[in-house]
Amino acid sequence: ALDMAGLVITPRKGDFDKLTPLQVEAILREVALDEASMSDVVDKTRSEGKALISSSNAHLERREPYVQVGILSSDKISFVLNGDYIAKGNVMTGRQKVEFSEGGLLWNGNLYRELTFTPDGHGASFSLDGVTIGVNFHWQRQETQTFQGILKLVVEADKVCAINCLPVENYLVSVISSEMKATSSLEFLKAHAVISRSWLLAQISRRRRQDMGGSGFFSFVKKDDELIRWYDRDDHTIFDVCADDHCQRYQGITKATNVHVEQAVKETRGQILMSGDDICDARFSKCCGGITEEFQYCWEDKPQPYLTAIRDNSHAPMPLPDLTDEAQADRWIRSCPEAYCNTADKAVLSQVLNDYDQETSDFYRWRVEYTQEELAALIEDKLKLDLGRIVDLVPLKRGRSGRIWKLKIVGTKRSFVIGKELEIRRALSETHLYSSAFVVDRIDVEGNVPARFVITGAGWGHGVGLCQIGAAVMGEHGCKYDEILLHYYRGAEIRKIYS
Repeated sequence: ALDMAGLVITPRKGDFDKLTPLQVEAILREVALDEASMSDVVDKTRSEGKALISSSNAHLERREPYVQVGILSSDKISFVLNGDYIAKGNVMTGRQKVEFSEGGLLWNGNLYRELTFTPDGHGASFSLDGVTIGVNFHWQRQETQTFQGILKLVVEADKVCAINCLPVENYLVSVISSEMKATSSLEFLKAHAVISRSWLLAQISRRRRQDMGGSGFFSFVKKDDELIRWYDRDDHTIFDVCADDHCQRYQGITKATNVHVEQAVKETRGQILMSGDDICDARFSKCCGGITEEFQYCWEDKPQPYLTAIRDNSHAPMPLPDLTDEAQADRWIRSCPEAYCNTADKAVLSQVLNDYDQETSDFYRWRVEYTQEELAALIEDKLKLDLGRIVDLVPLKRGRSGRIWKLKIVGTKRSFVIGKELEIRRALSETHLYSSAFVVDRIDVEGNVPARFVITGAGWGHGVGLCQIGAAVMGEHGCKYDEILLHYYRGAEIRKIYS
């Protein structure tokens, strides 16, 4: 028996004499809360019940919180402990394998409900094999990635799920290095540190409210002739965020960090964007295409005051065209207006885009062409519906950036309506269209059925919040990080919540 105050009781004196302090500590760690869970308990204890549920920032701490990041889920997970780790009372190092078996985790011949590998000393790390990056995107691939902090393995849906638990600031250093080149301007990196921290803490706050009984929402509307679905991070129930682009790209210490990144995180430590008493859900994308999009056209129908459509241009004020109007959207997308993100400067692009991102060369304005057979087969595969031959792709509703959030696919057998923007992008590409801001030309039409479709589009990503390429250009032009932030998040305030 081991009590939390440190009292150890054994059946025999000989058993007691064999115990080492390391084993006692390991046993205590196994039955006690980990750092992230303890952080949750402290939050909930310090806060006043109902206030924690009703106010999105009631969990804010004056100390650095921990984050739990879902890295990998598979039938079996192979990894290497690079240094000493404590697990089940023993010090472990080297290669390990854990697999799902009979509802539990099979490791070294024994079944467990959960496994936690805690680093024993500074500098220890673990390397996970087969980590998928760019899930369902055109750059999808697998890598071996290395992480610091705690490795937690749990069962989720008949698979082994690997979770990395680490301090928020350490996580941010990796995210910024993973999301873009560490050679970006310092002010751009500082801006990204603030939005990544804000977005993360907003998601943690949201998850805690849900855990304590906050009301959720359905992320789809399904009818016989319509599917409106949006993809957020609400499906993550056993960790705070995932490690891929679905949340924020996190690759541990796999990508070498540099003093620039560490300096950016250190100089903005604890700083987040706030809108009144709420933490800003600070979204960002690669390239807005000249005008940023508003939150409600991509996700829940709940407009955010700091995520409004803005002209990504230095010549202010410039009027916004009404891109919800089809004629104006058509003219805008077929033109190439001046914008921060309208750049071909390889030095700037190399700051923002990793090597595999640079496999995409055209993103401010782009073009995709399909034959009738290709498009019909693609739509049938993605929607699991036989619409017959495709007659037309008709935009029903567009957001403020011209991104379509409701599209009618007209076939010779039937028509079907899809949305929101990511569902549209997935249905019309093997991976993803760069964005849903596009117009369609029907080519070689016979009997009202085109032989080919040409899709001309604008931007890369959902376009909400900070435009990474635009922000990088602003940084190169000498803009400070607060100018960059308040350009993209209108009406927000930068606040320091822990030292």
